[in-house]
Order: sequence, then C-alpha cells, then structure tokens
Amino acid sequence: MTTISRAKLDAFCAAGTNVATTADQGRALEDLICYVFSQVPGISITRRNEMNVFHTEEIDVALWNDGYADGFFFLPNLILVECKNWSTSVGSAEVNWFDTKLRNRGLSFGVLVATNGITGDAADLTAAHSIVAAALREGRRLVVISSHELLSLTDSVQLVQLVKEKLCDLAVKGAVV
Repeated sequence: MTTISRAKLDAFCAAGTNVATTADQGRALEDLICYVFSQVPGISITRRNEMNVFHTEEIDVALWNDGYADGFFFLPNLILVECKNWSTSVGSAEVNWFDTKLRNRGLSFGVLVATNGITGDAADLTAAHSIVAAALREGRRLVVISSHELLSLTDSVQLVQLVKEKLCDLAVKGAVV
C-alpha cells in the first residue's frame, strides 16, 4: 500500500484552479492523474499528450500495467486515460470520442476522469451513459472517475478498490453509476 499525499492532491487542485487557460486546467488534472495512478504498484506512466500517427486523435495519459498482485492485476497491460477538467458534466460526444479512441486501438478498457461526471441518467441510459452501455455491449469497459472520488483517496488500495467497484457496477448494472 502506498499513501496518497493529501498535500500533493491539494497542490494539484490548486494548480488546476489558479490557471489562465483551459489547456492549463487540463494539464493540472493530467498531473493529478499521473501522480495518483503511479502510486499503484506495477503502474508506470508511459505517454502523455501523444497524437496518433495520423494526427487525428490525442491520448492524454497512457499507463503501463505490470499487473502486480496488490495493484491492477485484473486489468490489461495498456490503460488509456482521458482527462476532462470541466466545470460541467462531460457530454455524450466526448465520451463517444474516447470510446472511439479505444476501439480504434483494439483496447477493451479505459478510464475517463471527468471532474463533474458525465451527462444523463444511468438508470435510463440517457446521454453519455448510453455510450458507456453501448461500449460494454461491444466488449469495452469505460470507467468514469470524478474529482470528488479522486480527492477522497488516501492510499493506492482505495484506488484499486474504487476501480474494482466501478467495474462490478458496470457489469451488474450495465452502466456507470
């Protein structure tokens, strides 16, 4: 178990709040994600803000997962993370775009970090929730993590447990809850 520093979390949040541009806000969230996920045993940050060879799709963060027993042993080796540090919920177009990036790379799992969650209603599968449900039917699992959830973490075990719970909810309920 690795402790997640409250002071570092607060510093990343302050950095994202006290910036001039939305690009800087996004970078601050990416910095936070890289810090938090790198605390999980077996996870390393391999790429940040990389374009594909066609210059049509950018990946915010790519993680390599060595699958340690006390880490994300239940996830694939390559994990893509999309970061949306928005003041509102992320809509279906952006969730669909992230799902498209996963599909185009033949990946079955990705993490969308949306500061204020995604639009729609999970029970009725409306808006962005319908995209997550459609991806699940096609064999792709999209996990959505909010800033509130990130900021409540105190150690790597909690992050691993959070992802496990989200995957179970996704499988059982067929949507992000």
